[in-house]
Amino acid sequence: MLLPKYPDSPTPPPAHTHIPAAPSPVWRSLPPVSIGTGAVVAVLTGGVVLTALLAAVAVSAVSVAVAAVVLRSLLREHHRR
Repeated sequence: MLLPKYPDSPTPPPAHTHIPAAPSPVWRSLPPVSIGTGAVVAVLTGGVVLTALLAAVAVSAVSVAVAAVVLRSLLREHHRR
């Protein structure tokens, strides 16, 4: 009842006879770019240095925050006496 009905002898699809109006554009590739090993080493070194500086700033910020909390607690106890 719910099964599809297929034709007994399927007909082939019609042949595609489209003729393009204009020739397709030719894609020109970009000229090859050679990157020297010195440039790669410089980029990698710069990335390592910037990462180290970012880590140093983060550690410094955490240490300043901890010192501020300790000083605040010391000053609070001093004012209570």
